[in-house]
Amino acid sequence: MTDNTSCRNAPLSHIRVLDLGRIMAAPWATQMFADLGAEVIKIERPRIGDDTRAWGPPFLTDKDGKPTQESGYYLSVNRGKRSVTVDITRPEGQAIVREIAKTADVVIENFKVGALARYGLDAQSLRALKPDLVYCSVTGFGQSGPRRDQAAYDFAIQAMGGLMSVTGERDDLPGGGPQKVGVPVIDMMTGMYAAVAILAALARRAATGAGETIDLAMLDVASAFLANQAMNHLISGRVPRRGGNRHPNIQPQDVFASRNGKFVLAVGNDLQFVKLCDVLGCQPWAKDPRFSSNAARVGAEAELTRLLSHECGSWDREKLLAALDAAGVPAAPINTVPEVFADPQIIHRGMLMHLRHPSGLVPQVISPMKFADAPLTFDRAPPLLGADTAAVLAEIGIDVREQERLAAAEVI
Repeated sequence: MTDNTSCRNAPLSHIRVLDLGRIMAAPWATQMFADLGAEVIKIERPRIGDDTRAWGPPFLTDKDGKPTQESGYYLSVNRGKRSVTVDITRPEGQAIVREIAKTADVVIENFKVGALARYGLDAQSLRALKPDLVYCSVTGFGQSGPRRDQAAYDFAIQAMGGLMSVTGERDDLPGGGPQKVGVPVIDMMTGMYAAVAILAALARRAATGAGETIDLAMLDVASAFLANQAMNHLISGRVPRRGGNRHPNIQPQDVFASRNGKFVLAVGNDLQFVKLCDVLGCQPWAKDPRFSSNAARVGAEAELTRLLSHECGSWDREKLLAALDAAGVPAAPINTVPEVFADPQIIHRGMLMHLRHPSGLVPQVISPMKFADAPLTFDRAPPLLGADTAAVLAEIGIDVREQERLAAAEVI
């Protein structure tokens, strides 16, 4: 493992991860491991790299203002890693990956089912070399079942997994129709589940010495985090429908328009509703049997929304938000992305950092995990393609002359 003094006290500084992931789901998990101090070795195709390197514009610009080959997409999910280029379709490339795997605690991959078995890089093959290895496979549909061989992307799984059926405005209203979430949420949640599963396997390994094989499917993840919408259906038999920004179980929760801009109101209980009525000068609403309990408000949502829309429309947005905040009623402006990073709270929490990169400085939205006794450090920007190939190959005993031969043969 490389000597990374600033990460020695991080929670996972003792862990080495071999990252055979691509695109978003597996790399999101391995970026979290890197943030937590693990050494992450990312295997990429020679000369091409991870698909996301080309998913732009926008691309990072160099010191002269010229676009590089580092897309914003790639830069969002590969911080803290070491990039090693290896052609895994070649026997010599496969041998290199197996040697790295022997030194790893974790392998994570998101190839199609059976693809890595052809190269001897599947869980069975690598765990035969290192029985205590934790091997996590991320696929669209899992290692078993009628869809196991199908390809999948986040957008398709948002559709198949039910998320788009409950996201977006009703069909009969302006702008109605199914909508995907504005970020690749299935990929990211799959990465989160992968990280949790791997950490659980590592904890078990620490107690028993046994490795593990983890089978994680994006469609399973999508169905798992339907959460309240799934349970609403399962106990009522009713099919959840798109309701725009209105909450199906809690009211009032919606987007409302003030005199000079829209905002979100997120009342969560009856006491907060009483306080909302006080702020608006509509105290009788709190005693009105149509609105006096959350269940009643859900049933009378249309009328309550009409009344609230009328009252909120006469307010200046900032004054209303300030009054609601003072009263303890959850409400918020609908920020653009630039406004998020200008928010004093985000600035105070240090969520945006700029890391040194061969092209200059690269912005990074860092991990939200904050540890009191083992604070995280962020000092390794997303790597250039193959930036660490020579160093990592030297660590597994491949000398300069052999590296030159492998490079000439386009193995690395």
